[in-house]
Amino acid sequence: MPIAHPLPLCVAWLLLLVVIVMSDMTNGGVQGPIEGYNSLDDLLTTTPTPGQAAMLLPTAPTAAYTHPKWMEPYFDPSTPRNVTALMGKSAYLSCRVRNLANKTVSWIRHRDIHILTVGSYTYTSDQRFQATHHQDTEDWTLQIKWAQKRDAGMYECQISTQPVRSYFVRLNVVVPTATILGGPDLHVDKGSTINLTCTVKFSPEPPAYIFWYHHEEVINYDSSRGGVSVITEKGDVTTSFLLIQNADLADSGKYSCAPSNADVASVRVHVLNGHISTQ
Repeated sequence: MPIAHPLPLCVAWLLLLVVIVMSDMTNGGVQGPIEGYNSLDDLLTTTPTPGQAAMLLPTAPTAAYTHPKWMEPYFDPSTPRNVTALMGKSAYLSCRVRNLANKTVSWIRHRDIHILTVGSYTYTSDQRFQATHHQDTEDWTLQIKWAQKRDAGMYECQISTQPVRSYFVRLNVVVPTATILGGPDLHVDKGSTINLTCTVKFSPEPPAYIFWYHHEEVINYDSSRGGVSVITEKGDVTTSFLLIQNADLADSGKYSCAPSNADVASVRVHVLNGHISTQ
């Protein structure tokens, strides 16, 4: 039977030191041995649980916190990139930003690289511009009151990241337009009824009035000629009908429709002395 050799002196001293240290260690602020171990023999012969092993292992230094990419601000790609507004009405350009955190949103007009708004503050003397934002939404909306033709163009929504992030929105401003259907020339038979139809589109509100002209003179509906009437239907598209009964050769010429809020539209009427030839 082999004889057990005594431990070397240095090893014995090391084990004694471990026992002393173990007896003085604190566990959760309470003086005493590591929980679950009552002696050095238990420590050397028992397989530790994961929790006990963690108490015995040195703690690794904590790495510096890195802001994950998915937490950085970004634009909602579903936000419209083209906006159409009626001249004289308010235009609304929306910019939806996710995960904004402590960053700010600015609106910039590209025509002159002019900063219009930063956050909720306006940086232009043109009081038609205003940024609106509600705390319970992620929308930063640029409002342009009484939109004018010159307001059309590209606008940039910008997040104050490094480098900055941008989202571009194009504004189109449409102007009220008058059109006479069937132009530029209309042919009618003598004795028939001249029926001219003028439509006014893209108007923020119906025109206050529509004048009809014949040879640059306002048509008098109460003239001795008689048989002249006008019917006007107002709405999103305003339509005015000019009816001239029993057309005569003198009724030929240029007719114009002149709305109060749009450019003049014209057509030339030809009254034919007989049937129109189809050949």
